[in-house]
Amino acid sequence: MNKKITVLLALAAGTGLAQAQAPAVDGISDGVVRIGVLTDMSGAYSGNVGPGSVLATKLAIEDFGGKVLGKPVEMLSADHLNKTDVAAGRAREWMDREKVDVVTELGNSAVALAVMNIAREKGRMTMVTGAGATRITGEDCSPNNVQWVYDTYALAKVGTLPLVEAGAKKWYFVTADYAFGHSLESDGMRFVKDGGGTVAGTVRYPFPGTDFASFLLAAQSSKADAVAFASAGADLQNEIKQAREFGLSERQKLVAMLMSITDVHGVGLEAAQGMTFAETFYWNMDDETRAFSQRFFKAAGKMPTALQAGQYSAVLNYLRAVEKSGSDNVDVVMQTLRGMPIRDAFARNARLREDGKLIHDTYVVEVKSPKESTAAWDYYKIVKTVPGDQAFMPLAESQCKLVKK
Repeated sequence: MNKKITVLLALAAGTGLAQAQAPAVDGISDGVVRIGVLTDMSGAYSGNVGPGSVLATKLAIEDFGGKVLGKPVEMLSADHLNKTDVAAGRAREWMDREKVDVVTELGNSAVALAVMNIAREKGRMTMVTGAGATRITGEDCSPNNVQWVYDTYALAKVGTLPLVEAGAKKWYFVTADYAFGHSLESDGMRFVKDGGGTVAGTVRYPFPGTDFASFLLAAQSSKADAVAFASAGADLQNEIKQAREFGLSERQKLVAMLMSITDVHGVGLEAAQGMTFAETFYWNMDDETRAFSQRFFKAAGKMPTALQAGQYSAVLNYLRAVEKSGSDNVDVVMQTLRGMPIRDAFARNARLREDGKLIHDTYVVEVKSPKESTAAWDYYKIVKTVPGDQAFMPLAESQCKLVKK
């Protein structure tokens, strides 16, 4: 069933994050701005996105005052079940019957790629906040799409190179067998080799997985310095727990290519301590991140992941662009997004590139030990801040056809 939530909040003078309301214009199709959150509500990634991304969308709409250009903002949400056919069917229904203007979140790269094509065909917009395959803004880029939070290139570069340089020269990859896992594995291997390391081997498991014993034993027998998990969510948590049980952590460095704060919470500090990886948001970084995260925690009972904070940012800036441009036309909104300043609780030093990728600061974090953690959800130490132009793929390497060479 669709879950349709209409947010109609009065915009009080001097409150919220909305900019001053623009003069009334006939630029809102159907008199309503409709945002569809198509996400994993029940599967392996639901903890990283799912209900939390729906909540983040509601918070962004509330912060904008519930209206844009005097017109109401409506949100629809649905579970794509990590199935491209389900996602494609729902996206078509939303665009054809519900007149949805933008479909957001789209955690799962195969799902994102399918819905992006439909949106382009129908002249609508997609904002990918939960999927990371580089092809989303690479060879399969769309003029109607943005990739807001991360990609596998940045995760691999920021999370892998420092470990290779520190002495982890021989690597083994355990990879989820679909577009996201393949992309993360490929980018990880690239940066291992660029740093002077070697790849001892790789194994791919059917997604989603539960029993990783045979894959972990293969990694253990490789005698690699580092075992990298090119996966996420529930799969990653199970891999780390089982790897600890098999004793891999005693002689090999366990590396999460994509890990979130809910993954650390699920695994526990005892098992996750000392792991380093790339992150794009941490709730306890400064006053602005803490203010947003405490609001989120009050409603969700947990701190937001980077993907959920990024969803808040994407929706908030979409509404800002609609207001600034006076239209929800996808071409106008995309042009406005590329030209406007982007800064909020998630996005720092951010700009939207011509390939649709949001370039922003990325962080190397290390998981604290139980003794180092002084409060609930006090899990990270920020080791290094990496500017976006150093973390993300340079345009010169892009395969996006929108990029001028």
